[in-house]
Amino acid sequence: MPERTDFPALIAGHTSVIKMINSGDAGLPVLTQLLRVVQPAIGAAGLAFVEFAPTGGRVIAATGAAAWTVGRPLPAADPATVCLLSGPSLRQVRVDSIPGALADELAGRGLPRMIVARAEVGGLTVGSLHALYHDGDPEDTSEHAVIGYIASCIAHMYGDQTGLPVHGDGPVVAALADGLAVVDREHHVRLWNPAAAQVTGRSAAEALNHPLPFPLPPSGQVLDHRLPDGRWLRITSGELPGAGTLRVVTFRDITDQQRRDHERDLFVAVTSHELRTPVTVIKGYADTLTDHWESLSDNDRRQAARIIGQRANELARLVDRLLSAATENRPGGESGAPFDLVDALRAAVTDLPADVRHRIVLDLPADLPKVLGDRHSLATVLTELSTNAGKYSLPDTPIEVSASADERTVSFRVADRGIGIRPEHVERAFDRFWQGESGDRRRYPGAGLGLYLVRQIVEQQNGWVSLRPRIGGGTVAEVRLPRG
Repeated sequence: MPERTDFPALIAGHTSVIKMINSGDAGLPVLTQLLRVVQPAIGAAGLAFVEFAPTGGRVIAATGAAAWTVGRPLPAADPATVCLLSGPSLRQVRVDSIPGALADELAGRGLPRMIVARAEVGGLTVGSLHALYHDGDPEDTSEHAVIGYIASCIAHMYGDQTGLPVHGDGPVVAALADGLAVVDREHHVRLWNPAAAQVTGRSAAEALNHPLPFPLPPSGQVLDHRLPDGRWLRITSGELPGAGTLRVVTFRDITDQQRRDHERDLFVAVTSHELRTPVTVIKGYADTLTDHWESLSDNDRRQAARIIGQRANELARLVDRLLSAATENRPGGESGAPFDLVDALRAAVTDLPADVRHRIVLDLPADLPKVLGDRHSLATVLTELSTNAGKYSLPDTPIEVSASADERTVSFRVADRGIGIRPEHVERAFDRFWQGESGDRRRYPGAGLGLYLVRQIVEQQNGWVSLRPRIGGGTVAEVRLPRG
């Protein structure tokens, strides 16, 4: 670690990040690379960025000694969240001054000091950048300026809304109000209110006396229009009283509504497909048994009954997942009871589907401490993670399940050697009904609910779950739960 900020390395690294942006990269990959560049240049042990939404925050990118925090939620009412969002936007914080379990975990890892800088857009906090240090006292105050500058850069990325926020209900989207414009006969802007500037990202100086930057619907009609950055506007227009040469245009950001409509349509399409497959198979074999019972051998009958049973189990599992997702259970902070994670994992493996079970390779230490949570739900978590690993890897490759513990948490990992996951998808994969592929391009079946349910279950037990690409190919899913 440098004793002073390595500005040449910082500038060179920042240049590489700008090249990524100019070549079309955006969102989480750019943010992660930015943290990787900054961490060694300022001598930090680790960097972490927390994205905030109305419901709370979540660590979406982290490096070095902070890498273990990726995926960790920070509920809005958590004392640590309240502490981090209060006070100056750039400050140094002693970890022992932060209330809650997070501070204890950081201290236990030898990280007593952090520099915190909030990323703000239009007065709204979209996230906070945290530089963590092993030493207790700073030797170079320039690191404060660098962290503040990088937080501003990240805020600019959010302002562009190209790939960010990672979670679509972020405050930048939620806070947008209705825009209003007045245009002349040639559709040139004559009035542009502040909300219009906020919705479109185009200031009044840039908009006035220029053509309207989106299509204008006929008077009295409504038009939904998608902007180049992916957001959606709902636009209406009407004639102003007078000579009829001026028209008033109102528009609002309906990105969240479009997302919900898309999820609803996707839910209907995916679930109808996923339900149709086992139902068709069950009906086919049942009809065969009914119509040809006498001509079938005992082996044929047993095989048909076995397949009906397998498909019925798949159908029941899919229905359970749909019902669980529909309840919209939010993390409730239930502590659960201590249990032996190794025993629970071994028992859960025996209940896995046969095609997945025979691929499982266990690496579980005998002296693992107990974990605090709901043992019964662990079977569901392991089933979802292992079947997901099996779906995206070749049938003859292993699915490795391992476990470990640190001072505060006990964790287990499910690793495959499959197609891997793109960095920008590690958070989106936990969204309901999200699929890496869609439409006719989808090569892998599923309703897009498994990882969503895993996150719901784990966070209800004060834990968190994350995904990351595996070195050499494949994906690693990691679940962390409190020690019992």
